[in-house]
Amino acid sequence: MPTPLPPGAAAPDFTLPATGGDALALSSLRGRPVILAFYPADWSPVCGDQMALYNQVLPAFRAHDAALLGVSVDGVWCHRAFADDRRLHFPLLADFEPKGAVARAYGVYDDAEGTSERALFVLDAAGVVRWSFVSPAAVNPGADGILDALDRLDPKSTP
Repeated sequence: MPTPLPPGAAAPDFTLPATGGDALALSSLRGRPVILAFYPADWSPVCGDQMALYNQVLPAFRAHDAALLGVSVDGVWCHRAFADDRRLHFPLLADFEPKGAVARAYGVYDDAEGTSERALFVLDAAGVVRWSFVSPAAVNPGADGILDALDRLDPKSTP
């Protein structure tokens, strides 16, 4: 199993091509929580289910003012087709060239498969990792861990 960046680590900044057509820099989201959802590949059954679930849970993420970013090694054109087909309302980022550079920086690149692991990170408004989790590739990790981490960030939330 990979060793993801632990809570308390500064999240490495990056700029990647996004489904919207422009590049997106992680630093442009400072001031609000960010959810990074690394996944192995567009069009795989588990990845499709995971991204569809996050699309459904998006209002709960936004209630915490959190931005959601999907990240895989697929190219931007593949991401666009996948996002259009699944009607996703959050950006997918192409960690395509150099392949897996961002996944490597976060400690979640699978060299044997040539893809990122199925990994989740919740970053606080200052860009510090507050929660990280790596799920087996064949298991949809769901959204509960993300929501719990966001609740812990939000001083208005009740325990």
